[in-house]
Amino acid sequence: MMPPVRGTLTEGRPLADLTWLRVGGPADWLFQPADEEDLAGFLAAHDPAVPVFPMGVGSNLIVRDGGLRAVVIRLGRGFNGIRVEGERVIAGAAALDAHVARRAAEAGRDLTFLRTIPGTIGGAVRMNAGCYGSYVADHLIEVRAITREGRAVTLPAADLGLAYRQSRLPEGWVLVEAAFRADAGDPAALARRMDEQIARRDSSQPTRDRSAGSTFRNPAGFSSTGRADDTHELKAWKLIDEAGMRGARRGGAQMSEMHSNFLINTGGATAADLEGLGEEVIKRVFQSSGIELQWEIMRVGEEPVNKQ
Repeated sequence: MMPPVRGTLTEGRPLADLTWLRVGGPADWLFQPADEEDLAGFLAAHDPAVPVFPMGVGSNLIVRDGGLRAVVIRLGRGFNGIRVEGERVIAGAAALDAHVARRAAEAGRDLTFLRTIPGTIGGAVRMNAGCYGSYVADHLIEVRAITREGRAVTLPAADLGLAYRQSRLPEGWVLVEAAFRADAGDPAALARRMDEQIARRDSSQPTRDRSAGSTFRNPAGFSSTGRADDTHELKAWKLIDEAGMRGARRGGAQMSEMHSNFLINTGGATAADLEGLGEEVIKRVFQSSGIELQWEIMRVGEEPVNKQ
């Protein structure tokens, strides 16, 4: 029995169309809360034995073909506000990273590193997302979240344990808002910088293909800086190339020919195709270099029960 809600609660909701890779089975339930009060009330009344899984726009996610035995919580319009207060930029967890970068720039505040990061602010905080040498951790002041028990809490950035592509947000907590410190900048200059970043990204990454961004973390422990002196040693794409896996295929899944650290759905791929190809890449890279790549894409859910 599910608690009453003011938002939308859907049983057996397929998740494939909610992820960038367009694969995956159904969630037991999908909850789209109307606002924070609706979310907090649901979590407070919800059976603590039933897992909850906060989900953004699915930009960094493989949902396995058997689906997810959980209540998936997907924040929407009630959680995507963006406001600028002096040097602070406050964004709802459902706000797109690119939108936050643009709104900040229009107000003369520099969060341009967010412009090319796919997904939402909630996901960016959870993953300490970054590019071109800047990370969420460099700018984050604090976050607000709803705990698994339905309490609203405010956490300083230092309590999140932000590191390369990771944080320590407790299981089942739902981020609802984040506050960033942003340096002042000329709006026109910031806009030009973002245009340059987009052009650079589009020239080197398969942005027109169905992907989930970078597939594996860089063993070097940092993102590409985009500078001329950037080293490519211990970059995931270089190790994948050296293992002969650029362009490798399994079913409808492929490691991109354009950027070999991008796993793409060429059409008709299953989650098993995508994850299986990724695991094969890990195996081949280890055989080639002795380095074990770590997934950057989150994989959740179960295999189909009728799997042979």
